Amino acid sequence: MTKPSVGLIGIGSMGWPMGLRIRQGGFPLTVYDAVPGRADEFAKAADAKPAKTCGALARDCDIVITMLPTSREVGQVLSGADGVLQTLRKDAIVIEMSSGLPSRTREFAVEVKAKGGILIDGPVSGGVPRAKTGDLAIMVGGEPAVIERVRPVLETMGTTITRVGDVGTAHAMKALNNLVSAGGFLIGVEALLIGKKFGIDSEVMVDILNASSGMNNSTQKKFKQYVLSRSFNAGFGLDLMVKDLGIALELSRETATPVPFAALCRELWAAAAVTLGKGQDHTAMTKLSERLAGFEL
Repeated sequence: MTKPSVGLIGIGSMGWPMGLRIRQGGFPLTVYDAVPGRADEFAKAADAKPAKTCGALARDCDIVITMLPTSREVGQVLSGADGVLQTLRKDAIVIEMSSGLPSRTREFAVEVKAKGGILIDGPVSGGVPRAKTGDLAIMVGGEPAVIERVRPVLETMGTTITRVGDVGTAHAMKALNNLVSAGGFLIGVEALLIGKKFGIDSEVMVDILNASSGMNNSTQKKFKQYVLSRSFNAGFGLDLMVKDLGIALELSRETATPVPFAALCRELWAAAAVTLGKGQDHTAMTKLSERLAGFEL
């Protein structure tokens, strides 16, 4: 049976390894990126086909995946000049895998449906390391039958594929997941600072947290690897974390849910983004806590 052709828009730090996994799964792949030459570079590395425009990509593909920074860029590649909606195939499926605004995602779904296609949202969690190994957790919003149609493609990139609900719910869940992740990271860093000031070795603290009830994703996969090493290069931008926390807070407002701790968490991360400047990895948030404490871990 012939495998459906896939188009991937966005060959960034996450899109590149995700695209490699799709090709390794045997799917014909066409790629586009706004950075000149990047699609050509990927195509040579992965035996894929580069596209000059998003419209040219959509013309060739049964499934179109967007992996972009925000919903603003998704709107541009869908509806802009030479965009996906200009040439989208009838019954083609668009998988919006960026971390987008849930309400905007639902609007995109209406626009895609008007052109004869179907849009579902499928944001991911796991970062660059799990993108490389194909072990991402993928949250999906859409009709079950549609999700099943694209499951073989999703399974090349992730080992946990969970339907959250209707279109938009997956993007809501991704923002809430990152809210929990951000809170765990921040409180963990503050605990390490307290412990170091008291005279406890930071690596010993991480080991004990990982064997105790204080264990979380940051203690397991970030503190030794990116914080204590001072590399601060986990592959997920500080500005993107602040964006996702803003989405979570917007959801709290839409649902009239009081979230005082979440609001404070978002403000601290936003303060770090302003203080540290553009281009920082999210693990560099540590530096703001260190400045407040007056010493480094």
